[in-house]
Amino acid sequence: MTTSQKRPPPPAGEPPPPPPPPDAAPGRGRTSALPRQGSLRWSFTWAFEGIVYVLRTQRNMQIHVSTAVVALVLGLLLEFSRVELALVIGAVSLVLVAEMMNTAVEAAIDAVVTTYHPIVKIAKDVSAGAVLVATANALAIGYLVFYDHLTDSRRDLLSGVRRSPIHLVVEVMIVTIIAVIAIKAATGRGTPLRGGLPSGHAAAAFAAWAAITIVAEPLRHAALVSTLAFLMALLVAQSRVEAGIHSLLEVAAGAVLGTGIAILMFQLWG
Repeated sequence: MTTSQKRPPPPAGEPPPPPPPPDAAPGRGRTSALPRQGSLRWSFTWAFEGIVYVLRTQRNMQIHVSTAVVALVLGLLLEFSRVELALVIGAVSLVLVAEMMNTAVEAAIDAVVTTYHPIVKIAKDVSAGAVLVATANALAIGYLVFYDHLTDSRRDLLSGVRRSPIHLVVEVMIVTIIAVIAIKAATGRGTPLRGGLPSGHAAAAFAAWAAITIVAEPLRHAALVSTLAFLMALLVAQSRVEAGIHSLLEVAAGAVLGTGIAILMFQLWG
């Protein structure tokens, strides 16, 4: 049967056949190239879009994230132990999750309730109270963890970073990713994992290249190591352009951002 022919009507008394799925290509027995709704890629994309939405619209979330970045950088400079870092990261994560759940509860309620109701007030107050409890917990943990380190006059804040540059490399990558998400949230262009200015993949790749180049400088084959890392970063950037996910300008902006962050942080703390 050709596509121009019409199917005969169903016999009397029988229900009509079900319509084809919306993502099915007409006249063919296969679906389109888009991944199915429950795919892992879509799950990560929607999750990151939720994070970007909260960062873009909620002032408290912006304050929490800024405080978290400062706490992690101080943890690097003060040579926190693994247990201390785990406590700080856990406290920070709890605050961020509580703020996101508070935003989700308020959005869900506002979508279906347009008038005042005492039960609605209780739901919003309880979700806001959860954020307050998480914040108080983070402040208490911060005081207990930071106090002895900050009051030790014999401590050199930069000594730990100089002795262990691997921590600084990790911080460079974290700050680069946060900067990319913040810029995309501010401009409203693209998603955290696809499209928009700047390219996050290019920013991370070139930040890694710059960090590798700086760390490998004392080595005998530093030029070779740097060249190989640069070629890998170029391949990452080229793949984003070839796939049509980013333009050349967006990839170049990501490369400049990642390289600049790495050089700046190594100049300040390396």
